[in-house]
Amino acid sequence: MIPEAERFFSLRLPVLDGLPLKIDNSNSRVYSVRRFAQEKNSVVIRVVFIPLVAATLFVVKPSPISHKDATAEKIKLPSPSWKHEIGRITYHRIDDSRTETLSKAPDVTILGSSAQAELTLRDEGGMPDLGGATGWLNSPPLNRKSLRGKVVLIDFWTYTCINSLRPLPYVKGWAAKYRDAGLVVIGVHSPEFSFERERENVENSVRDLAVSYPVAIDSERLIWQAFDNKYWPAQFFIDGKGRIRYHHFGEGDYGQLERVIQKLLSEDGAADVDGQLISVSGHGIEAALSNDVRSPETYLGYRLTRHFASPERLAQDSRRTYNLPARLTLNQWGLSGSWKAGEESVVLQEPGGKIVFRFHSRDLHLVLGPDKHGKPVRFRVTIDGSAPGDNCGADVAPDGAGEVREPRLYQLIRQKGPIEDRTFEIEFLDPGAQALDFTFG
Repeated sequence: MIPEAERFFSLRLPVLDGLPLKIDNSNSRVYSVRRFAQEKNSVVIRVVFIPLVAATLFVVKPSPISHKDATAEKIKLPSPSWKHEIGRITYHRIDDSRTETLSKAPDVTILGSSAQAELTLRDEGGMPDLGGATGWLNSPPLNRKSLRGKVVLIDFWTYTCINSLRPLPYVKGWAAKYRDAGLVVIGVHSPEFSFERERENVENSVRDLAVSYPVAIDSERLIWQAFDNKYWPAQFFIDGKGRIRYHHFGEGDYGQLERVIQKLLSEDGAADVDGQLISVSGHGIEAALSNDVRSPETYLGYRLTRHFASPERLAQDSRRTYNLPARLTLNQWGLSGSWKAGEESVVLQEPGGKIVFRFHSRDLHLVLGPDKHGKPVRFRVTIDGSAPGDNCGADVAPDGAGEVREPRLYQLIRQKGPIEDRTFEIEFLDPGAQALDFTFG
């Protein structure tokens, strides 16, 4: 059953044999098509504020547009093949509007899982130039001219986005496997948070993530704009003539994407392209999504936050002392101690401040930064009031101890047992901690 409180509007897709398609537009920021289901002879897609979902074909982080334009007439879902299994999609968008609701679905191509599915690659226009990069890593500057005659995969990503990190094992694997056949993989790092614009932070993340292919630092998002992109991650596939032949938004469908690479290499004259698909297994923060995620990406800065449950209102750009909520329901969060809330983060003013979150997922991540001078901040994590033990994430010791040394995504919880509603708490032992964004997996 779908709660009456959720608002729906309908549109029709010929590919779904005329069945009315319902999309929930009551939530925003990250949208998740949770399942296809029969309900009163209609196909229902529930678009819910969840960044991480199971059985995912695509997980995408888009840049949202205002709810004012959200009408059925203005939504255009793509028509390519909705075949075989149709899983759940999440997209994540970002812009400057405070109220963000799905008003235009991305042009997502959903293809079936059958290895025999025929690929039809159309000409989507010429590859934009890459001159908007503020710098390059692992390569001298590349451009359309220098890439002519090569098959190119452009991967838009940002290093704090969990949706960008989980596909990395595949992208790195393709870069290595098909390099000699003529494939050039370029990671375009387009930032979400202000500190992701800094070259040193991007360099550190590229090194720590073992990314060896060329990375364009797109700190002003000029390449992002040239490709008219709005999603993390997004992949654009370019043939040897410099034409965009395919694009894909989000996580998943890796076998299909690898077949696109193989087809373009064959078209370009590469001999003996290996038709087998790579087999990879992500570890740590790059591990695949779990099958039970019921918590949404949640921003802590006042511009985009929601579900804040402390008794005090979140003060904008001013210091305030907060108290923990007496009770948390699922997906609510709260603060205790002295904090200053900015547009994209909350910053601890005195030692001993806490953040609590009631969540349901295997993994809990939090984007954190040290104090404004770069001084590390110590912290202690608990889950349901106890040290995490075996349920600690990659950045936490079993006793719950950890340290924020650089601005990035920290994996704080990875549950090993049954997944259920749990209460997460992090206490910072030093002032200056910056907390930006919870994600789950």
